[in-house]
Amino acid sequence: MVVNTMDTDAAKNYRKKKIEEIGKMTALNQDEIVSNTRTVIQGLDTLKNDYQQILNTLLSSIKTIKRENGDTNLVEEKTNILQRSLETIELGLGEGQVMMDLSNYLQKIEAEKQKLRAQVRRLCQENGWLRDELATTQQKLQVSEQKLATLEEEKKHLEFMNEMKKFDDSDNNTAAPQEEKEAETPSQLDDLGFPDADDDATSPEVLSPSQPSAMAHAASGGYEIPARLRTLHNLVIQYASQGRYEVAVPLCKQALEDLEKTSGHDHPDVATMLNILALVYRDQGKYKDAANLLNDALSIREKTLGLDHPAVAATLNNLAVLYGKRGKYKEAEPLCKRALEIREKVLGKDHPDVAKQLNNLALLCQNQGKYEEVELYYHRAKEIYEGKLGLDDPNVAKTKNNLASAYMKQGKYKQAEALYKEILTRAHEKEFGKVEGENKPIWVWAEEREENKGNGKEDGPPLPEYGVWHKNAKVDSPTVTTTLKNLGAVYRRQGKYEAAETLEECAMKTKKNYEKSKLHVSSQHNQQ
Repeated sequence: MVVNTMDTDAAKNYRKKKIEEIGKMTALNQDEIVSNTRTVIQGLDTLKNDYQQILNTLLSSIKTIKRENGDTNLVEEKTNILQRSLETIELGLGEGQVMMDLSNYLQKIEAEKQKLRAQVRRLCQENGWLRDELATTQQKLQVSEQKLATLEEEKKHLEFMNEMKKFDDSDNNTAAPQEEKEAETPSQLDDLGFPDADDDATSPEVLSPSQPSAMAHAASGGYEIPARLRTLHNLVIQYASQGRYEVAVPLCKQALEDLEKTSGHDHPDVATMLNILALVYRDQGKYKDAANLLNDALSIREKTLGLDHPAVAATLNNLAVLYGKRGKYKEAEPLCKRALEIREKVLGKDHPDVAKQLNNLALLCQNQGKYEEVELYYHRAKEIYEGKLGLDDPNVAKTKNNLASAYMKQGKYKQAEALYKEILTRAHEKEFGKVEGENKPIWVWAEEREENKGNGKEDGPPLPEYGVWHKNAKVDSPTVTTTLKNLGAVYRRQGKYEAAETLEECAMKTKKNYEKSKLHVSSQHNQQ
């Protein structure tokens, strides 16, 4: 019996066509792949059945040929080929089923993914709503806080105005003696406020620009503030000294506007208010605005009060301060010298205000390295203070400290050391009496400790309680503390570390006790 091979060739062509279709499926999308996979599975299943029938036919033929003792090699070869083809078809069907299962799984994953996306969109919408609600709430909170701050500010302003009104009432009742008293009281040391860039322990002493009395004196500059401006002037100074510039600046501007409407621009009261506003701007770091205001104030005072009025000198000094803060020492020096000339001409060459101007001029020259002039100005200022205010006036010690600082800058350590010891000895005598026996200044104790360091006596005798200097000594505690630190710096340069540590320990104790005393006095004042 001869087996027809036509069916086998057709099956091969069909299988080849299906394989080509499977190859094309790689460029299709997921739905097309699934659809084509189903078609392929169906085709493979049909092909399997056809092959199975052909195989059964071949097997029957082999049995028939064997009974007839014929040659079965060709038929058996075809049978083996069909069996391998069936195995391949079975494998293809299995892979197709895996692809269908995988497709079903991916569909489930995609469905879950869509659900999650929907949840994310919903959460994003809810988050957006919550953000809007939060923004609205924050805006309401900010408005409430602003209203609260405004109300508190108005309350404090009204309370302060009430106090100032009481002060003005009492001031008007005693106007004449008050003016005489103010005229007799020397003003505080003018503040240049630009110590050396290194700002070390040997820097000259300056006052803080935010001190109310210093700012008030710098603004008025010898010009008597009229009663109509006194309350506003004190109020602005109070706010500025507290750093509350957002209140002080509008008050100044409003006062300037009112003054210019009633008195005109070229009036001394306008110049005073310009000075106050300039000092506020200076403390804020708005140097350009401050310079413009001070130049305007200077022009007004020169026109209305004359070129040689003390108020003109004060404005010139304020301009010098401003240039000094900006490092323009050459521009500041001629302004400071002109202020000195005016004060010498009007007040006399031995007036304490002249000494203060000399201190400022010396500091300007020191920043330019003009040490011969620096020493000359400090010596002259010291002599004026000692002659007019006495050896125990705080300004004497401050000027000595500044002169010693100039010596330190030049490397004249012996001269600086002598001045520092003078200050500390004078402070000791004012507090503890004449120096004799065991009643020795702190620097003597420090040097004795340094000498005993190599003899096994590092501790030395117990030190006196120098922290109480600020209670009774007329030399104020900040000057004493600065002097202790500066002399300690001299000792360190000389390698006297034990002596330096002794002074530094005493300076720390003095500073702490001084601050405690200030807090105690402040609390008592608040209780009253």
